[in-house]
Amino acid sequence: MKYQHLFGPVLSRRLGLSLGVDLVPYKVCSYDCVYCEAGSTNNLTNVRSEYVNTEDILTELDHYLPSQPKLDYITFSGAGEPTLHKDIAKIAKHIKEKYPQYPLALITNSSLVFDDQMREDMKDVDLLLPSLDAVSEEVFKKINRPYNALKASEIVEGLVKFKQSFKGQMHLEIFIIEGVNDTESELKLLKEACTRIQPDKIQINTLDRPGTEEWVVASSRENLERIKEYFKPLPAEIIAKIKVTKEAPAQIHTELEDIVNLIKRRPCTQDEIIRVMNLHINTVSKYLRFLIENSYILEKKEKRGIFYQIKNLEEDE
Repeated sequence: MKYQHLFGPVLSRRLGLSLGVDLVPYKVCSYDCVYCEAGSTNNLTNVRSEYVNTEDILTELDHYLPSQPKLDYITFSGAGEPTLHKDIAKIAKHIKEKYPQYPLALITNSSLVFDDQMREDMKDVDLLLPSLDAVSEEVFKKINRPYNALKASEIVEGLVKFKQSFKGQMHLEIFIIEGVNDTESELKLLKEACTRIQPDKIQINTLDRPGTEEWVVASSRENLERIKEYFKPLPAEIIAKIKVTKEAPAQIHTELEDIVNLIKRRPCTQDEIIRVMNLHINTVSKYLRFLIENSYILEKKEKRGIFYQIKNLEEDE
């Protein structure tokens, strides 16, 4: 079966070996974040709907999971916002009832946590990975560029309510953009919000690969360490790099090698890699991040976009 809604399994910095379940088409989202590695949002909305056929997703899960693949998580994620799919609770219940050995994770931008029904829909999730990049409305709009009805204050209140009733773990991600949300005033607001939310972990992140807007650059390690210290005594950490181990499925090693071999022949854009290898955008994105972090490849900006090339080609010039 050719999967339209499942991708991976991929190695995730936060989730280990994760099977992705993509619940919305590219790129339906309630945010148009300046740092998004998947590009600009072309359908900006906060309306929940059946964006892709629910029964098709269940069919794919029932085809893939009976072989009992080695997985750390099954994860609702993708190039858009998964909670926009109105049947996410039905899909979560199906997984928990038929494949209870697999923990279920949700990566969300938090835009719908103020909605009582959405919080109820997520009661079967084992690990919630929401994001909160800003608390002031000005910075929230600058970074996340949300659907116009959304407000940072409502999102914070929604996260507070969610954590109070949620039985699973909550790992809250904060994406740092130097000079924007790492100022003294914004960090103070973020820490106050996190103190109220009480996530089990605060995960500090920054840019790995080019985002939607060129002016967004990665924060320095020193700045991330400073922010981590600032959040004490809250449980903050900097998201670690991915390591590929011998225990990773042969598929992952093969796909990584295939990407490297493709780039060796000629520099490629992410879209070219996706088309040639017939992989999901999230799978390719995670592989490219791993290869960059481990100094196998370089990014080079050209007129046609970002190209990826083997590092020693640059060094030999």
